[in-house]
Amino acid sequence: MKTCLIVDNSKMIRRVAGRILSDMRFNTEEAENGLEALNMCRASMPDVILLDWNMPVMDGLTFLKTLRQEPSGDRPVVLFCTSERDILKITEALNAGANEYIMKPFDSDIINSKFYQAGLTG
Repeated sequence: MKTCLIVDNSKMIRRVAGRILSDMRFNTEEAENGLEALNMCRASMPDVILLDWNMPVMDGLTFLKTLRQEPSGDRPVVLFCTSERDILKITEALNAGANEYIMKPFDSDIINSKFYQAGLTG
């Protein structure tokens, strides 16, 4: 079973995403900021990361840039999941190594579709 790390400072978002991903047969782990997520990745690299942009301590973009320089940091599929709608920011995230982009609010259909597009589900 694949593991998805959900990185978001909102407990509610982590809970909703976790429920959707559990239904999709993913094991889930949670982090409330980029630094916590980075430490978790250094201990055990997940298969997928669902990543918020705006968080305290370390934001999502800084986390992503740092992750991609870590050993095996190129392996996880990273899906930015944020309310950030600026096309320049979306482009910046994709150029930094994000595989897909999910807009908040999301539902199970959106998550399923994006995971399928990223090659995570069949």
